[in-house]
Amino acid sequence: MEDLLLSIHVLAGIVFVGGSAVATSLFPRYAPIAVPAGTPIGPLGAEPADERNRSTALVLHRITRVYALIGITVPVVGIALALVQGRMSETWVTVAMILTAAAGVLLPWQIHPRQREALREPGEKAALSRLSMYSGFYNLLWAAVVVLMIVRPGSAD
Repeated sequence: MEDLLLSIHVLAGIVFVGGSAVATSLFPRYAPIAVPAGTPIGPLGAEPADERNRSTALVLHRITRVYALIGITVPVVGIALALVQGRMSETWVTVAMILTAAAGVLLPWQIHPRQREALREPGEKAALSRLSMYSGFYNLLWAAVVVLMIVRPGSAD
């Protein structure tokens, strides 16, 4: 049972958390921005020649939402695994759960709504820079969780 839970936990983390981390990071690069009047535009009235593509941003937004919802399996299975292993009282597990909760709050209350707003109405690059910052925090939280899972400071082992 332990091996099954660990396999599900790691695979779900790689696929769902990794997928949402990549999608949140890439979204600001592709999100449409408001183009000031008089700005030269590309051929056939397209946006300025850069990577901005609303369709790509929309796909990244959907990946962020869906993978985040499915990614709930990671902490659920992680808690089940910690219970089976008798590790719930270990400090590194508690810290990892707090960091996971922080990432779980950041995504639906900051990142996802800002993505939705950027798709609804193209804004300034500054707003996308703030979104990039939140995405960076989100990814940093997950990176810290991964390090805790590997190093396990204060572990009984």
